[in-house]
Amino acid sequence: MTRALRRYPVLVALAIAALFMIVPFLIVAVNAVKSPAEYSQNGPLSLPEGLYLDGLKDFWERVDYGQKLFNSVLISGSVAVLAAVISVLNAYAIGIGRVKGRAWVLAFFVLANMLPQEALVYPVYYLSKEVGLYDTRLSVIIVFTVIQAAFGTYLLASVLGQFPREVIEAARIDGANKWQVLWRIVVPVSRPTLGVLLVFFFIWTWNEFLLPLVMLISNDNQTVSVALGVLQGQRLMDATMTNAAALLGVLPALVFFLVFQRTLTRGIAVGAVK
Repeated sequence: MTRALRRYPVLVALAIAALFMIVPFLIVAVNAVKSPAEYSQNGPLSLPEGLYLDGLKDFWERVDYGQKLFNSVLISGSVAVLAAVISVLNAYAIGIGRVKGRAWVLAFFVLANMLPQEALVYPVYYLSKEVGLYDTRLSVIIVFTVIQAAFGTYLLASVLGQFPREVIEAARIDGANKWQVLWRIVVPVSRPTLGVLLVFFFIWTWNEFLLPLVMLISNDNQTVSVALGVLQGQRLMDATMTNAAALLGVLPALVFFLVFQRTLTRGIAVGAVK
């Protein structure tokens, strides 16, 4: 055992990190199916004697979870796709098109991505009011598409900057125009990286709280994260319902991550090989 620890320290560290991530989720899942009386009597670390689903049902009905889930999936999915497309177009112009002042352009995108959301709240709120987009899902989609595309542009521009020029020149000799080079050569080759960006963009947008809280005040437009924060702030839930809310809040993102885990792993492996 000691020899294994010395030989594979990275694997051991990853296993410990995974354990620290899985245990809290298991505790939340177990407590979500306990009754309030059982939770009070036996504590949070005890196993449930049966499945108590009223906490999940009550929370679902109280916040209209189906509508919140639809809003979160719509916003996160739209942002992921739109940000990936914009990132590809920007990175193609910067990394392969060799835009003048490339370093300054990339620095601008990095700076835009580093701005704290607290600094964006008032400008975004004021602009959305002026153009009539306040309290609409479209406003949040536009804001997060720009934010995520800034990071995606920086990452893809660095990748496409190393793209083999011989391949592009050969395609142009064969008569391919710029759009054909982009969609038939660059995008297929960059598909693993794009898959990673899509997964990250979806999960990052799903977990956002501040801007959706400010921009989406109507109950019908709120996301899952906003509904969880607002309802817990009202202190109207017992411990069982609190765990049920946490479980329903994280479960869709976890399922999405597990479904696209192979895409994420393939993208990271291809990047490491390159």
